[in-house]
Amino acid sequence: MITLKNIDVTFKSKKRVVEAVKNVDLQVDKGDVYGIVGYSGAGKSTLVRVINLLQKPTKGSIQVNDLDMLALNAKELRQARKKIGMIFQHFNLMNARTIYDNVAFPLKRSALTKTEKKAKIDSLLELVGLTEKAESYPSQLSGGQKQRVAIARALANDPEILLCDEATSALDPKTTLSILSLLKDLNAKLGLTIVLITHEMQAVKEICNKVAVMEEGHIIESGDIVSIFSAPKRPLTRDFIRTATHIDQALANILEHRHISFLNDNQVLAELSFVGDSAGDPIISKLYSSFNVTANILYGNVEYIQEIPLGTLVVILTGSDTERHEALDYLEKEEVGVQIIKKAGE
Repeated sequence: MITLKNIDVTFKSKKRVVEAVKNVDLQVDKGDVYGIVGYSGAGKSTLVRVINLLQKPTKGSIQVNDLDMLALNAKELRQARKKIGMIFQHFNLMNARTIYDNVAFPLKRSALTKTEKKAKIDSLLELVGLTEKAESYPSQLSGGQKQRVAIARALANDPEILLCDEATSALDPKTTLSILSLLKDLNAKLGLTIVLITHEMQAVKEICNKVAVMEEGHIIESGDIVSIFSAPKRPLTRDFIRTATHIDQALANILEHRHISFLNDNQVLAELSFVGDSAGDPIISKLYSSFNVTANILYGNVEYIQEIPLGTLVVILTGSDTERHEALDYLEKEEVGVQIIKKAGE
């Protein structure tokens, strides 16, 4: 569906050279909801604009729908772009036009009859839940409703791909979830391939099946969402995930509590992580029955990523050195991740 190879994007001025994207490869398959996450300045928005050639790369190749995008002439490129919808952070609606007319705008040169256009626009507004707002103006809508209009407009030419450039960044958390839910539904109902650019791993967690992490113009890690969330390899990826799952916030609160400062010699503070079947196993009770190690649970959380459970527990493990060592060996054999956060005296 989308194949980017060896993509560089360099901006030059008299004073400096900015390498916004550096030697990036990206493969997005049909039906993917592919998240590209990174902090501001990572190059992710520049990269997504390369897909439809709103930004021409300095180097590299771009294949979209089996087309070599860089080989197309101006007319062919206009046709190719009709199959690539795009929505933005600030909606880009025309304030002097009604919602109906905003959605109708991409159909201006369409071969559809007036009746066919109306039927299409009505169906798009129904699809995004805004039928009753057809005669309203953008100034009369909430941020979430404006983004729904932008989505309907982006779908007017029946695209196969939807590029979302920070599409939820200007929205409150509740509205963000509703827009992400809509995008997920569109992916399922229309078979729409979606590329989601964001600085929030929470958004990626909600709807994506694959993710790439960008830093300083490079993709530093990529893969299916479950693998990345369960076993991130790079520090930046781990930071994003732990922020999205609120583990670091929970740990900070736990470590501030006074009783954590007085761990006994037979105690350790540990973080346990579970994936898939092990998330439902009675492992804590097994630690006591088999190894005489008790686990005082201070924090617990289970996330479902692509319907696969990922669990985290923060616990105080109490037992002799030998008992704890045997218990930790057991956890390792059960493919439970263990990180010792704090020992007595630390």
